[in-house]
Amino acid sequence: MSTASSSRIGWGILGTGRIAKKLANAVNASTTGKLVAVGSRSKESADKFGDELKIPNRYATYDGVLADPAVQAVYISLPNHLHAYWTIRCAEAGKHVLCEKPVAMNHPEAMTMIEHCRRHGVFLMEAFMYRCHPQTAKVQQLLRDKSIGEVRIIQSTFSYNGGDRWQDIRMNNAMGGGGIMDVGCYTASYTRLIAGAALGKDFSDPTALQGSAVIGDTSKVDEWATASVRFPGPSGPTTDILATLTCGMRVNADNCVRIFGSTGSITIPNPWFPGEKDNKVILHKAGGEPETITIDGGAGLYTIEVDTVAAAIHNKQVQAASPCMSWTDTISNMQLLDQWRKSVGLAWETETAEAMKTRVTGRPLAKLPDASLPRLKIPGLDKPISRVVMGSMIFGMQDLPLTFHLLDNFVEIGGNCIDTAFVYGGGESEKAVGAWLKARGNRKEMVILSKGGHTPNCNPEAIRRELATSLERLGVDHVDLYILHRDNLDLPVGELVDVLYEAHKAGKVGVFGGSNWTTARLEAANEYAKKKGIPGFGASSPNLSLAKWNAPSWAGCISASDAESLAWYKRTQMPLFSWSSQAGGLFAGRLRPEEKFHPDWFVRGNVNTWVNDDNMKRFERAKELGKKKGVSATQIAMAYVISQPFPTFALIGPRTIEEARTSIMGVNLKLTADELKWLNLEA
Repeated sequence: MSTASSSRIGWGILGTGRIAKKLANAVNASTTGKLVAVGSRSKESADKFGDELKIPNRYATYDGVLADPAVQAVYISLPNHLHAYWTIRCAEAGKHVLCEKPVAMNHPEAMTMIEHCRRHGVFLMEAFMYRCHPQTAKVQQLLRDKSIGEVRIIQSTFSYNGGDRWQDIRMNNAMGGGGIMDVGCYTASYTRLIAGAALGKDFSDPTALQGSAVIGDTSKVDEWATASVRFPGPSGPTTDILATLTCGMRVNADNCVRIFGSTGSITIPNPWFPGEKDNKVILHKAGGEPETITIDGGAGLYTIEVDTVAAAIHNKQVQAASPCMSWTDTISNMQLLDQWRKSVGLAWETETAEAMKTRVTGRPLAKLPDASLPRLKIPGLDKPISRVVMGSMIFGMQDLPLTFHLLDNFVEIGGNCIDTAFVYGGGESEKAVGAWLKARGNRKEMVILSKGGHTPNCNPEAIRRELATSLERLGVDHVDLYILHRDNLDLPVGELVDVLYEAHKAGKVGVFGGSNWTTARLEAANEYAKKKGIPGFGASSPNLSLAKWNAPSWAGCISASDAESLAWYKRTQMPLFSWSSQAGGLFAGRLRPEEKFHPDWFVRGNVNTWVNDDNMKRFERAKELGKKKGVSATQIAMAYVISQPFPTFALIGPRTIEEARTSIMGVNLKLTADELKWLNLEA
């Protein structure tokens, strides 16, 4: 990475607009940075900006700034739709990044940006300048100290009347315009910070959101909007925190934040630009007189932000500390904005499959040179299969960006197998995977595992119909593996083998097998096939995990985690594609006994399935062994599945790129037979 000639951070700026000028003046006023370069779409604009701000190096392209060896950090002041591309380019050039808010068009884009910054070891912060000011930290501390008791209601407003400026980028759907993105992001970030501080956390995420907006006929974006948001309280739903968010580009409002608690209230008259005017916090305890607290920032608002970035870079941090925007905070805030947009029916033109043919990186999809995810061949397939398989249950046409970014990242880290099913999302999951395959043009490189024949449709006629539908949804003429989702004990096993062989012979299916089949039925199926001289089941997909469930996750499910089943798979060497290998988040520490009544049915179901005394002991042993090996308990749980003495593949269903990255880190860790027994409480 380039270094400046002094201890001051060398700054480059992309863009020459109003906000870029504010940041440039802040750098000039700081003791930690110096302006060295500016990039614009024209040399004339760059020279004019450079002359005014005394910037020595001016470029008619943004790439010029990235190539400048004197630049250490880059401020991106470009329109929202350009944030992801240029942040990634900065990361690849080894430049630290301060990116204007909102950091991306949606939270999947934000995840991809952050992952690239993590890979290249560069700092990235979303430019919510108010978060860096000590006034914000003071509000956070007042709430943690219970100065107004328990927080009950939050009101957060930020809006302005910009008039009928239809050519403004904020009035442009393709550029990510609208009130929610421009100023609603502030109300979201502050409210989440407050709700988190009330619980002693850095931030909190909503359990419910209902938005309303006026979307312009000309602009195609929200011109003013509100949201009613619910956050978890300290003692369950009866203590939940309620919030109202108000924003807009064509409405005047009282731009402040008010917090109402059980014993008082806090008003922040100027939450967004502290230090520029009315720099105070008003604390009003019930029965007493209001107390005005003034906080001196010691420098200008944007200069404090510049100094915050400089301190992080000098301390070799890659993300900001609370209350400034950490990476997890940024992603969570983008998720709330996505929920808000979805609630009011606002989608971007850039979120269609056609638009996403061009990746935000600007480059074709390919495995990274340092990708370490191993692959293994199974009999009957020419293509080796990645030992980790991407589950598609959460994918859908209603959220194509999430599908595209998670699958793109999966391929980059070495994955090539996707697990799909006829029943996932009522078919929307397969359609989303199909849209991604078409956009990326990589069907030949990918291994598609499809499932059909779920109860009550596990019979030859239904299997034929479901397979045909799955192929159509996926946009393919065959799948590499086809697995029956359930068994049907009312049918002779031969009828199911015959219909699968029929599809195999027709070229629609490569290897076939059964999910949630007992070892006895698997053996019976292969004995039948052997007698007929046809291929039998070449793969199985039961649950296999270090944890043992209390009861099946869903009706008709089978686990191969018992000693007898493990011995059978070892003897037969049947390839096993394990689902719920991570026990629903047990080994990530996300499941606790007290959450068996959690309002989220998914969390509640996993707690009831996986939390028991023995599994908590296995979790503790996984943490202990992980500490010795320098890995997490989650990675030990993954290694437990992959280290079995027969071919195994772990199905994962990450909701974030971070989850995907950490999940695969145990794949290359080989555990000994003694370690497997010890983890499983056998020793």
